[in-house]
Amino acid sequence: MSLNQKILENLRDEIHMHTHLYYVKDAPIISDYEFDLMLKKLTDLESKFPQFFDINSPSQRVGGKVSKNFNNIKHDYPMYSLDNSYSKKDLDSFYSRILKKIPDYDLNFLCELKFDGVSINLTYENGVLVRAVTRGDGVQGDDVTENIKTIKTIPLKLNGDYPSKFQIRGEIFIELNDFNKMNIDRTNNGLEPYMNPRNTASGSLKLQDSAEVARRPLKCFLYQVVSEFDESKTQYDNLISASKWGFNVSDSYKLCNTIDEVFDFINDWDHKRNNLDFEIDGIVIKVNQIDYQKILGFTSKYPRWSIAYKFKTLQVSTVLLSVSYQVGRTGAITPVANLNPVLLGGTIVKRASLHNEDQINKLDLHLNDHVLIEKGGEIIPKIVDVQLDERNLDSNRILFINKCPSCQADLSKNESEAHHYCLNFNSCPPQITGRIQHFISRKAMDINGIGNETIQLMFQNKLITNYADLYTLKKEDLLSLERMAEKSVENVFKGLNESKKVPFERVLFALGIRHVGQTVSKNLAKKFESIDNLISQTYDELLLVDEIGERISKSVVNFFKNEKNIINIEKLKTVGLQFHSEIKTNVTNVFNDKTFVVSGVFEGYSRDQLKNLIEINGGKNLSSVSSKTNYLLAGDKMGPSKLKKAEDLGVDIISEQDFNKLLMFKP
Repeated sequence: MSLNQKILENLRDEIHMHTHLYYVKDAPIISDYEFDLMLKKLTDLESKFPQFFDINSPSQRVGGKVSKNFNNIKHDYPMYSLDNSYSKKDLDSFYSRILKKIPDYDLNFLCELKFDGVSINLTYENGVLVRAVTRGDGVQGDDVTENIKTIKTIPLKLNGDYPSKFQIRGEIFIELNDFNKMNIDRTNNGLEPYMNPRNTASGSLKLQDSAEVARRPLKCFLYQVVSEFDESKTQYDNLISASKWGFNVSDSYKLCNTIDEVFDFINDWDHKRNNLDFEIDGIVIKVNQIDYQKILGFTSKYPRWSIAYKFKTLQVSTVLLSVSYQVGRTGAITPVANLNPVLLGGTIVKRASLHNEDQINKLDLHLNDHVLIEKGGEIIPKIVDVQLDERNLDSNRILFINKCPSCQADLSKNESEAHHYCLNFNSCPPQITGRIQHFISRKAMDINGIGNETIQLMFQNKLITNYADLYTLKKEDLLSLERMAEKSVENVFKGLNESKKVPFERVLFALGIRHVGQTVSKNLAKKFESIDNLISQTYDELLLVDEIGERISKSVVNFFKNEKNIINIEKLKTVGLQFHSEIKTNVTNVFNDKTFVVSGVFEGYSRDQLKNLIEINGGKNLSSVSSKTNYLLAGDKMGPSKLKKAEDLGVDIISEQDFNKLLMFKP
């Protein structure tokens, strides 16, 4: 390393240190003027010696890069939502569920504030920030690295003894004092003020010009190391380590040994939260021990080892002006309350879902009622009560409609279901467009270049009447539509061609069969391997499939009885969509009736590969060791708790080599 390069590196390290002391520790040891002089010296030297450019230099925090779009990145570890609780009873139930799998003698909980901001996932390699991705849908999010680098409470380089590669999660937010200053500036400049800190923070991360992001007073608290490394024993230890590495970790967390202590912490912060300079909406409770977290695992939506206690939601009063009705893709009719606009939680609320007729009757709603509304889960407005003392005696009671608001067909309601349905499956416009919009959605066919508005436009111009018509579109038809330029049309056809690679299980989900979600679609695709095999199944045969009950069986059979659905499927076959599974079930039956738990790191396989081999050879995978487990497939660096539990229960513990021997056996 040359002398000039060494001078630059030392100066960068010094500025990183002072940035951390000022923005994270709130304990500067030099004046702002001295800091500015150091930064000026750095930029001058970097200009003089461009060959020593460093993308993570403190000088790069000012931004300047423009992103026309943000790349979509799949998370290495899914960013799950948290299950919510609202009472001591809910927390007791959470605790009881944990005790079914975890001994209580050394169990404890880490309690943290639930910051009301925007989730972010950061990746560090060799102590340097390399990627920042938003939560997105939990499976994948947007790469906003350049914007995140402008936030001074996020370190570009770490200190101390950190893992060579790991990920850490946190929350981006704007302090209330900074938010108020922003709005004063906007008002003084004749601009509309921002509505709330959370939405402003979220919007800031998606600005195309990182220099503009740098001007926003964004901050970040980091709260969870998600990558596995040997030193990681507890959530508490991870936070201590993260703080030492240079991360801005809130000092408000607490280790609790009982649920009663957890609830004391909740009550304490319920009283103190209004004194904070940032918004929180509850408390996050996590099982502290990492090994125990692994044993508890996840549901399809939530970690079983964590829960969010939500503080009581703010309620406001407004007037019910009218009720309108929406038609979903399945024909379900959803009533919507139209309200006198009112400010709630920083946003103007004009509408609230009433869910179904039962909800209307339960509330005994009348026109012009004064109603109390709150945001369910802090997001979706809902009516929770009626102020009867404000009701006019001559007001009309809300009566549920008996005809579809779109096509005027009669509505039907099954005794076992809460919703009314329009049965005009083939001709009701909202049902048709809703099915097509579902078909193109990310979790279904994931067709880039086409959005919901484009579908509406195509339908209104009679270019499509079903999702199969998408694949017969012509370039000249699309160019005739508003806002459809040459490049946009190219993207449409590119997205359609790419969708032909989508696997059968997602194509099946995309068809929009009522009650058939992603998991059911996967099970059906795995069991029957092709659409033709599935179509030929009877109601009773479908009932034999895992997780397929009477309601789903009936829905599947009825869907394939509809001639138009069969015609559309044949059209989709013709254009090349995947209606045959690549997954071959039961390559052998060597693992029939055998259950496995796969844990650790392996030489010849990834864990997903091992699980797939188990399933296609007749076996079943479990997430945790129990008396029902036949084999614990143990790799390197597996958790000791799983090993001990397997030993205690007498479960066969096999190595990768043992597994290969079993696989070679042909009965």
